[in-house]
Amino acid sequence: MVGKPRITVIGAGAFGGWTALFLLRRGAQVVLLDAWGPGNSRSSSGGETRVLRCTYGPNQPYSRMAARATRLWKEHEERWGRQLVHRTGVLWMARAGSDEFERGSLHCLREASVAYEELSVGEITKRWPQINMEGVGWGIYEPEAGCLLARMACQTVLDGFRAEGGEYKQDAVLPSDLERGAKDGLSLADGSKLAADQYVFACGPWMGKLFPDTIGDKIRSTKQDVFFFGTPAGDARFSEENLPAWADHSDPFIYGIPGNQGRGFKIGERFVSMEALKKLREYLGFRFPAMRNAPLLETRVCQYENTPDRHFIIDRHPEEANIWLVGGGSGHGFKHGPALGEMIAELVMQGRDPDPLFRLARFGT
Repeated sequence: MVGKPRITVIGAGAFGGWTALFLLRRGAQVVLLDAWGPGNSRSSSGGETRVLRCTYGPNQPYSRMAARATRLWKEHEERWGRQLVHRTGVLWMARAGSDEFERGSLHCLREASVAYEELSVGEITKRWPQINMEGVGWGIYEPEAGCLLARMACQTVLDGFRAEGGEYKQDAVLPSDLERGAKDGLSLADGSKLAADQYVFACGPWMGKLFPDTIGDKIRSTKQDVFFFGTPAGDARFSEENLPAWADHSDPFIYGIPGNQGRGFKIGERFVSMEALKKLREYLGFRFPAMRNAPLLETRVCQYENTPDRHFIIDRHPEEANIWLVGGGSGHGFKHGPALGEMIAELVMQGRDPDPLFRLARFGT
């Protein structure tokens, strides 16, 4: 190949934006496309905040990836002069008698050199007396973790990409039989064509529409209800200065983020039910008694792109070696953006094979 390789990245969310940036830094000529813009409300990278944490249970690669991503988030905050992470810390509340996830996480945290503390119920209560610890056996506290400003981060990555010489186009790729490749380039919604040597599709929930045979229902769009509650007037105990982001392994799994730049106390559950608001109100009053009658300030529906096994998809198209498919954030991918983008750029530029855990072959035929 003569000159710089031409690479087009489709999707300017957490996966695509960072991938485009690292491809550019590796010497490629990169065009980044997005139909509605980085962090838009239709994307799985939209919304205000995401949790940055490294606790992930046993026998997985994500603690190591999240640790690398944490370092890269910090490096880029300093490089760009913009705060993207609010380091509130993250508290994991392990259920008494059902703490396999947390126990299994400890080895991975140590192996990834992640700072953490094992805390007893007494220690947690002393630090954060505003939390009712009934039913909790112990906890893990990650002091360097916190919450990411999602929409702002996507825009900031795009700004950095353009400042370093990358080209951005707000346009949509038409689903014009991409399963047979893109030898004549991509057909765009504005009627133009865009040709490249390689293509990286990181277009979230739209991946299955563009590649119905290869992806199909391997990426499924789901929704999560998120609620923002008003904290008691004059009560600073639920601000990000005085309360960490937290995760409670109750049934169902529930998590929350304090502060949210004045938007309110964010709380959500991983699996949505029709009675989500009622259930979360009951939970909120139980776990945070001072917020028993907190007013509901705002509700949002977040879009997830789930794979059946909740692992990412990072692989070449099985018939078209110059097309890469990247997705399946499965509700936990945003934090990994910089580490994943760095990894994908290396795979694409060096022609290497991805980890079998992320390859399409794991789904069978």
